[in-house]
Amino acid sequence: MKNRIESEEVLTKLFGSVSRARILSFLYAHAGQSFYQREIMYETGLSLRPVQRELDNLVDLGILRKRETYNRVFYEVESDSIFFKPLMQIYGLAQQKSR
Repeated sequence: MKNRIESEEVLTKLFGSVSRARILSFLYAHAGQSFYQREIMYETGLSLRPVQRELDNLVDLGILRKRETYNRVFYEVESDSIFFKPLMQIYGLAQQKSR
C-alpha cells in the first residue's frame, strides 16, 4: 500500500495534477480499451468536473482519443501519439514500483 501511495505521489508531482495522474494511470493500465466519462470517474474516485476538464486537456494534447457513439462519448489512449511510448514506460515503471 505504501509503494502505491508513493508512486501516485511521484506521478502527481510529475504531471502537476492528482486528477491527470489518476486518469492517465487508469487509462494506460487499460490501453486498448475505451471508457466513457462516468466509468473513468468511478474507477479513479474523482468527481465529474475534474474528469471532464482533464479529459478535454488530454484530448487537446493528443494523448487521448475521443470517440462519440450514439449518446455516449468514449475515451482511450491514443496509441499513434508521440507521447504513447514514453507514457507507457512511465506508467509501467510506476506499476512495477507499486508491487
